[in-house]
Amino acid sequence: MTEQDIEKGRKNAIISYITIFGTIIAYYINNDNKSDFASFHIRQSLGLWLTFFALGYIIGSFNSWLITSSFYLFFAVLFIYGFSNAIGRKAQAVPLVGPLYQKLFANLGN
Repeated sequence: MTEQDIEKGRKNAIISYITIFGTIIAYYINNDNKSDFASFHIRQSLGLWLTFFALGYIIGSFNSWLITSSFYLFFAVLFIYGFSNAIGRKAQAVPLVGPLYQKLFANLGN
């Protein structure tokens, strides 16, 4: 990724981490003006949001504040990591699941 591509897609990359609607909005904005940097972060944030909702449904059935709070803390750290990378102009995958999201959503944004 070039510095020009990063600057062009930085705003969309940041927007993608702000709620699931931000991911959808960033995806459609990026379709008009393609940026590999934005596509990378859109794939990351989409994967995080979908995993959050899917696992959140299961975690919600537990009646333990310890399990629920650790689940929210885990995803908060992943979202902050991805968001800070978008702000810092880095295309680094989030730990543990980031490379999986890049493979799963490889056709998204290309």
